Amino acid sequence: MKSQWESFLQNLGVWEGSFTNFSPQGAFLKDIPSRLTLEGLNDNQKVRLTLCRSELNDMVLEFTSVGGSLLFFENGAFSQGSIQLAPFVEFGAEFSLIHENRRLRLVQMFDQNGQLNKLTLIREHLAGTPPAERSALQIEDLLGKWQGQAVTIYRDWRSPDVYPTTLQVQIDQTGRLIQSTCFGDRTITSTATIKDSIILFDQDPHKQVQVLLLPDGASATSPLKAQLHQPLFLEMGWLIQPNLRQRMIRSYNDKGEWVNLTLVTEEKI
Repeated sequence: MKSQWESFLQNLGVWEGSFTNFSPQGAFLKDIPSRLTLEGLNDNQKVRLTLCRSELNDMVLEFTSVGGSLLFFENGAFSQGSIQLAPFVEFGAEFSLIHENRRLRLVQMFDQNGQLNKLTLIREHLAGTPPAERSALQIEDLLGKWQGQAVTIYRDWRSPDVYPTTLQVQIDQTGRLIQSTCFGDRTITSTATIKDSIILFDQDPHKQVQVLLLPDGASATSPLKAQLHQPLFLEMGWLIQPNLRQRMIRSYNDKGEWVNLTLVTEEKI
């Protein structure tokens, strides 16, 4: 099993792409070209990150360890973000999925009142390779039955949990989306309203969760409002191929504490 540092090293290289800003409703706001270099130094004992974005000053960071608000999976996928949901403090997280020569990253941010207010989609490919970007995600892409495997990793370094998953997505006669999710022996069924590129799970008006369908097969799932004393999760999805999808889920308990991170790899059957 790879260490967190070895998993981090799966991201070394020069990544070209862009940072695209969206409104909380998924409306395009701005696109900023980017070039991010992750360079291993001293026989990969240190990593230097250099981020160049047009209109902005370059950012240079150096790492000799990882941890805290950041967890990696063995393939290099990761999430970093808030450890604790607290009153009057901004809250959010970054997700990064990696497949062959491409990375897809998403940043979801909530304001000091818990309202979703910033979304940034970062599409990257290794320099010198084709970007091979997919079209924007559509409802039709998600319909059907998906089977896969989930890996859940924890902040306290306990052994990961690995278990099967099933996701069934369909639309009923009234036009509502019905989703049934099985994680191991636990099944959750929920329904949602579909409006353009927004799927809104609105069964409970106090716990509304939206899924935004974004470019490059991406999706962003989050509560409309991050509320204290309620468990919540943030999720990013990526339709890598028509029958292959990955999702990463960052889960918080009812005390607002970040507890684990789950990577789901699933295929349509």
